[in-house]
Formats: sequence, structure tokens, C-alpha cells
Amino acid sequence: MERLPTGVKGLDELIEGGIPKGFTVAAVGEPGTGKTVFSIQFTATGLARGEKCIYVTTEESRESIINQAARLGFDFEEALRNGSLVIIDALMWEYGDVWSIKELDVEELISKIIEAKKYLGHGHTRLVVDSMSAFWLDKPVMARKYSYMLKRSLAKWDLTIVATAQYAVTSALGFGFGVEHVADGILRFRKAIVSGVLKKLLIIEKMRQTNHDKRVFEIEVRDGEGLVVVKPVEISGDALRRLSPSPYFEEGEVRF
Repeated sequence: MERLPTGVKGLDELIEGGIPKGFTVAAVGEPGTGKTVFSIQFTATGLARGEKCIYVTTEESRESIINQAARLGFDFEEALRNGSLVIIDALMWEYGDVWSIKELDVEELISKIIEAKKYLGHGHTRLVVDSMSAFWLDKPVMARKYSYMLKRSLAKWDLTIVATAQYAVTSALGFGFGVEHVADGILRFRKAIVSGVLKKLLIIEKMRQTNHDKRVFEIEVRDGEGLVVVKPVEISGDALRRLSPSPYFEEGEVRF
């Protein structure tokens, strides 16, 4: 089985070398946990390997993604110029911008992704949708249906997909977890406050056809390097069992 490296230092060895080619992976978690940085890094790693990439941004502008990538040491502007990258801006629609969408509509999104895939040409392409949550802001009950539509419609286009999602716990409990239901892999990003310091955590909850690590890991975002897996941590049994409205683990529940 061919696997695609994520480019995240310390992660690929936890999933047998990378994400299986053709998979749809959900990167889920609260705001500020590292999902977009992971998505940028996944894209940059593909570009460095000579792969074509499509990045859909729904909650930030195209310019913001380019600037974030540059801060991490990745030149997305050059990739746009040489035709190996398309960034579809679903936030800042402008007349005449062929790579933007006017409405947050899943069918329009799918159509634009297919258009970008045809533009990039034959061969495998990495696709990021950051984030899917924007498409069900006012109708969370549709999360699972929209996620299924995306995966089914793009199944024949030789894509490996990373789709990010965030949600309120109340919505998740009421309507299901959307993209997670159709995903072949789930990377869950979390937060913890330890001695007054914000820590980011990563859990590989699912990766089909992969003997993946089951531990919780501390992660960091470093300028010029991107996301890095630092070390495994211990989470108390009570913290793992409960569903809390808070996006944070509480003091004493995480041991570093």
C-alpha cells in the first residue's frame, strides 16, 4: 500500500509511514489546536514531492493561507505560479476570481474542486478542505450528508483528502460528527492548560488498514518547521471518559 507522508515530524512513524493514498482523513478539533497548520504542512509536503495540490479555505482568505505557509517556511506563491497548487477561496469571493466560490454550497464546492483537478491535469492530487464546518453553520443536521456527498462525488478523481472540522459539543451530540462518519482516518486535536500554559494535543483515533499508535501526544507549532509531535502524555481516565462542554482538559488531567 502506498502511503503519503504528512511532513509532520514524529507523526508519520505513528501511522506506518503516512496516510494511505486515496484515503479521506478528518482533522477535527476546537479552534486554535493546529488543524490549519497540519493542513498547510500536508499540502507543502506534497508540493515538495512533486505532487499537485488543491487547498480549499472557507474561514480564512487565500492571502492568509499563503502568509501562514510562508511563516512556516513554505512558498505557496511559487507553487501557484508554476501551476502545481490551486487555492480555492470560499471566504473572499471576488468577481473575476476563477478560484473562488460565491456561496457556501457543497455542490458548488465539489464542482470547483473537479474544475481545479482538471486544470492540474492527470495524476494523483492532494486535497485539503479547511474547513467543512462552514458548510453546515446554520444546519448542523446536514453535516453527515454533506460529508458523504463530498467523499462520494470525488471518489473517482484520484485524490487523497484531508478535511478539517470543528463544532460545538452540543451540536456534535445532537447531530453526529459529520465528516468523521465517512472518514477513513481521524486525527483529533485537543487543548490542555498546564500550569497556566496552553498545550496542544493530538490523538490518532482512527486510520484504516494501519496499526497506528493509540497514545495521546503533545504537539507544538514552530516557526520555520511547522507542526511537530513532541512526546506522549498521560491523560486521566476520568478525562477520557467524560464529554465536557469545555474544549480544554482540566488541570491535573494531563501529565507531561
